[in-house]
Amino acid sequence: MSGRQHRETEIARRIRAKALAAGRTSAQIADEIHETCASQFNTTRIKAHRLAFGIALADVIEQIRALFERDSKPMPGIGETLLSAYESGLKRPGPEYLHYLCTVYRVEPVALGFDGPCICGHGHRMPGVLATEREKPLQPTERELDLQPMVTEPEAQEDENVLRRTLLNLLNTDTKLLEQLDGPVLGACEGIRRRMDETLVSASVSAQMLDQWEEATVSFGRQYTTTAPLRLLCDVMLELSAVRTAMSRRQPNDLQDRLCRMAAQLSGLSGMIMINLGDHRLARSFFRTGRMAADETGDRALRAWICARESLVPLYFGDAREALTLAKKSRDLAGSTPCPAQAMAPVVEARALAMLSGTESKKEVVDQAKRALARARNAFSNMRSEDQEDVAFGYTERQLYFYQGDVLTKLGQTLEAEVVLDQALTKYEDHILDQTLIRLDQAQCRLIDGDVTEALRIGTAALRKVGDEYLTDFIVRPALALEQAVMGRDAHHPGLEDYRAELRRPRQPQPKGGGA
Repeated sequence: MSGRQHRETEIARRIRAKALAAGRTSAQIADEIHETCASQFNTTRIKAHRLAFGIALADVIEQIRALFERDSKPMPGIGETLLSAYESGLKRPGPEYLHYLCTVYRVEPVALGFDGPCICGHGHRMPGVLATEREKPLQPTERELDLQPMVTEPEAQEDENVLRRTLLNLLNTDTKLLEQLDGPVLGACEGIRRRMDETLVSASVSAQMLDQWEEATVSFGRQYTTTAPLRLLCDVMLELSAVRTAMSRRQPNDLQDRLCRMAAQLSGLSGMIMINLGDHRLARSFFRTGRMAADETGDRALRAWICARESLVPLYFGDAREALTLAKKSRDLAGSTPCPAQAMAPVVEARALAMLSGTESKKEVVDQAKRALARARNAFSNMRSEDQEDVAFGYTERQLYFYQGDVLTKLGQTLEAEVVLDQALTKYEDHILDQTLIRLDQAQCRLIDGDVTEALRIGTAALRKVGDEYLTDFIVRPALALEQAVMGRDAHHPGLEDYRAELRRPRQPQPKGGGA
């Protein structure tokens, strides 16, 4: 322990001893430790609670493990290093760890320095509080008022509770479940999105944004490729609801742009997740909300990104001409500004042109699509390095490979397509959705070349790798397209039976949300 840490611990120990002698609660002791030590040692609220209990990092870890064992859950990966990062403010605990930390310290997230209610939806006060103490009316101090979370309207609170119950169900299950949007979850998502629309069109809207919200938005973008869609949707929607609540209050004008930017990003990310879940109606609605928020910022690159992402809705759900129109609009919005949309929009153009290749002049469409791909590669080379590594809000090299391969497949350029798709597959080690789409494109290439047996083998193997939680309409549509294409070649091929069995395999039902 360093000298600085030793002094911090000694001061906290003296405060704790005097407070216990005076009959104060651990929460009151933590408040006093934080007030005394924060300015001198940067003591965070979560660390102040551990010091108030007079325990070490290892003690907290053991308590969390015991709670996981009590709840029949696998042992958590949290250790002293991660807990220390939470206490130093370098990292923010996820919803599950935050829930258990609140349980250990017997307080709500706001008392530990984190916004919003816990995912469990109920309080964490443990038994043992005296009735007289519990019933005594307390007058909050000014400092305690600062700790209170923002008040949320009853309607919005109920929507958030639906998402929290769903999220808790997802966290508490040890089996892979079908991630299926049901009525309450759809209604909650639509309610949050609608209230965001109402806030954005209000003349009095301004924004108050904390740095950790922006960091959370970036984190959600990183999780886009690694977290099952419904699981991520719950986190994103709860964050969007918190942003909407903040925007409903008048805040300093110089912060309004930051919050509108995050509203646009979260709405756009929600639209992307809805595409993965196969709900194109809600996807369009979220992109529309994202456009409204982006327009408030005046940022051409952000507006172009929203438009490029929106173009994927008609692209994936069957209207190539609308996708082409939106992609060109995104390209116009981006203008000469180096940004992700400059690379993404031409790729969408090329994919839409490839889809039209059966109805237009084949050679002309192939030439146009290849010119669009060349523009995309050139734009990608001029992007900032951080945008080239951001899979959600930027545009990565692996995405460029994947979509080039998809375009070449649809154009029937199988030799080029297979080379590019092989390169793309090596770069998608952590994203099962895109891995599956790449493999289905590889199967289409083999089918175009006349090898029906190999096409079905690749397609069947691809579907076997997909867990139930990822087998949404987003994957089922291209899988059905492959089935139809095979039937056009050989409707009685023996490999069709295995392929259909994987495509239509029974899936475990998603548990309904319940009280937590």
